[in-house]
Amino acid sequence: MTFDKIAVKQILLRLLKGEDYRGEVLNIINADFLDFAMQFFKDVAVAKLQNEELTDDWYKKYFIQNPSLTKEEVAIYSGLNMKTISNTYKTTAKNIVVDASLEHYDAFVKTIQELIEIDDTLELMLTIKYNKVSVELTLSESLIVMNVLAVKRAAIRGGAWSTAGKRVEKPLMQTLCKLFKVPDKHYKSIYVAQLKDKNDFSREIDFYLIDQNNNELKCEVKLMGKGNPESADAVIARDSKIFVADTLSETNKKQLDSLKVEWVELRSVKGYEKFKTILSNRGIPYEDIDDITPEYLEKVIDESLGI
Repeated sequence: MTFDKIAVKQILLRLLKGEDYRGEVLNIINADFLDFAMQFFKDVAVAKLQNEELTDDWYKKYFIQNPSLTKEEVAIYSGLNMKTISNTYKTTAKNIVVDASLEHYDAFVKTIQELIEIDDTLELMLTIKYNKVSVELTLSESLIVMNVLAVKRAAIRGGAWSTAGKRVEKPLMQTLCKLFKVPDKHYKSIYVAQLKDKNDFSREIDFYLIDQNNNELKCEVKLMGKGNPESADAVIARDSKIFVADTLSETNKKQLDSLKVEWVELRSVKGYEKFKTILSNRGIPYEDIDDITPEYLEKVIDESLGI
């Protein structure tokens, strides 16, 4: 089983048990960050060893001007994230990313050098030992490395929280359907291409319940904090008929009721039971299973994830 499936499974288990899932997202953030940090330190050590005769330009040559790197890697290694570049330049074409990264890196190095000249009382030397060989980074180089780690951590954190709902949307809806044995022909998911800019596409999933008249009812999943005012806005924008969330405020519920949108709040006692009511209201076949044991729940989740 992949780490991604393990993480998604744990999030689904917590959601359907009415528990806080956020600890699992933090585990994903920590694992992704540590994986990056370990590899980054190894790459820094190798680059430093291979460029002994160069000055501070060794880092720029290996981590920013290296044509084999992806644009995402170039941005992070310079201390930028892709969202900042996209917001500033309205594109994430690789040539723009490289130019922006070089400009930012040069400005950052200049700032470090100016600060060191103003106050030279601080001494810091980062030592990395890899394959029994040690390399030492100067104060300037150490600050560059620490800045990259900080930017990468922030990028991972932002990405994990913003995509958590997307990663679990399909398996969560499939699990709810399978818990109550909804026939396969009465639900489906489709991939929808999303255009970020002229150079970037992403793929998102739309999930539908299908009633006995073959009407497709779009479902919206949102893992959000209680009282988030964006819930109704998301439903209106996507013309959703069914809304599934971990928590909903009373205001959220009134908004959804006024829009005639069926909703499920998972963080309530047996919150998933509300899904049966929705199936009944919408004329979708299901089995009224009252005793959902932990073993049955885990089995259904594994089936949804293809484990």
